[in-house]
Formats: sequence, C-alpha cells, structure tokens
Amino acid sequence: MSQCKNHQHCIDTAISNALLACQEANVRLTPLREQLLKLIWKSHQPLGAYDLIEMLAEVSERCIAPPTVYRTLNFLLNVGLIHRINSLNAFIGCTDPSTRHPSYFLICTECQTATECHNDSLRQQVSHIGTQTGFRIQQQWLEVLGLCQNCQKL
Repeated sequence: MSQCKNHQHCIDTAISNALLACQEANVRLTPLREQLLKLIWKSHQPLGAYDLIEMLAEVSERCIAPPTVYRTLNFLLNVGLIHRINSLNAFIGCTDPSTRHPSYFLICTECQTATECHNDSLRQQVSHIGTQTGFRIQQQWLEVLGLCQNCQKL
C-alpha cells in the first residue's frame, strides 16, 4: 500500500468528512476540533496527545490545556473521525468515517507511518471466531508492526 504524498488533499478531505459527520450527528465542528483534526492529518504518523499539544502551541495564540485536548480527541473518536492506535498510545485520522468499522493498521517501525486497512474478510473471520466460542465481541482492532515498502528499500 502506498502512502499519500499530498497531505493537503488528505486534510481537505478529512475536514469535508468531518463537516458531514458532525452535521449528521447534530454536533459542531468547533475551531479547536477542526485544528486538531488538521494536525492529525498533517502526516500519516500516529501522534500522541502531548505531541498534539506541542503542535497546537506552535499554531495557536493561546496554550491549550491537556484535559481540553483529551476531550477534543474523545469527541473526534466518538464521531469516528480518528482512531486510537493502542500500542503507541497515539491517534491517526480515519480514512472512512462514513461507517463504523474495526481498526486494522500496518505500522512501520522505522518511519512510524501507519496505514489503515479495510478488510471485510478479516472482520468476518474474527466475528466467526467470537460466535464459535460464544464470545460477544464489542470492539476489534489489529495493529501489525513491520517495515513499509519505502523503508524496506533503504
């Protein structure tokens, strides 16, 4: 899978998707929510809350307190605009916020890029295993660590 080279296109698409998702959920995309979403989409690298706080400090006239950033991240998560990458305690933009879906990521251990993958077959397999074992799945995510195509060439 190739990574996007035009991050501005990714940012513009994310904001368009966010406006639509917020309208459907009858919630507001406040300036802080929009700004945080733009920072998350600035690259395809997962960002921690404190990374985002530092980035906000560079582009904002005022200091944003950690609880405010965490509340904003929770909002973006709940609306489905971002994913949390648990193994990294970081956040990344959702490539398809129009539907709720499991989070599957390929994470490069060299350049720290994360690629979201959509795989219905894998989702069905996990659901089938849950059904077979009598386990009610509430949420699923998969994080696979390795080397992206670019880093393999180095």
